[in-house]
Amino acid sequence: MPTDDLGTAVELPACPRRVVSLVPSLTEAVAETDRGVLAGVTDYCTHPADLDVPSVGGSRFPDLAKVAAQRPDLVIANAEENRLEDVEELRRQGIRVWVTAPTTLAQAFGSLARMLAACGLDPAPGWLEEARRAWASSFDGSAPTRTAVVPIWRRPWRVLGHGTFGGDVLRQLGIANVYDGSDERYPKVEDFEPADLVVLPDEPYQFGPDDGPDAFPGREVAYVSGRHLFWYGPSLREARDVLERQLQR
Repeated sequence: MPTDDLGTAVELPACPRRVVSLVPSLTEAVAETDRGVLAGVTDYCTHPADLDVPSVGGSRFPDLAKVAAQRPDLVIANAEENRLEDVEELRRQGIRVWVTAPTTLAQAFGSLARMLAACGLDPAPGWLEEARRAWASSFDGSAPTRTAVVPIWRRPWRVLGHGTFGGDVLRQLGIANVYDGSDERYPKVEDFEPADLVVLPDEPYQFGPDDGPDAFPGREVAYVSGRHLFWYGPSLREARDVLERQLQR
């Protein structure tokens, strides 16, 4: 029996045809491969823009009754974006749930292939192979050349900490997260550590020129696409080029 990223065995149907996605990046991955299998998505599943599928609520707080109402063969979720209690409740109702949990680019490629296979789809679609090639030369183990602070929320301030997917994406681009040594994945901070660069993404908090840089006077600031920094899916095809442009000095 196949197991998801958390090692949970999932008894899959022979040919899943109704998939509910609780993760925007996974929605995009499935839609890019075969959107016809999607039976439900969240309010935050914005890609592809023309996707017309029933909503089941938010990623963090989906409406479980709406999920069940879609009669899914499989629900796909993420260990960080979705609450364990919701996953467990769906399973108690007899609904199969596949949970992804990549924390690095290398893990993401394997995780996506397994998730697509669980959905009864091609585990090596063209977009995934393109994404692999786009990042192939970055896995060289070379030391980062710059350091960065990466706020992801304010009031209170929270930053990327230890073992995050976004932190690994930056590392592949030669930028070290100064809070990677933290005990927490998203620590709350008051006094920021010195760094060469402040990276301000537009999600989950929508930082911009009028909201964010005021807290970092005299520091170099880069505004980046949160979808390309944090999502793992078809966006990885262009993420390297997009982020390199946005992060260049």
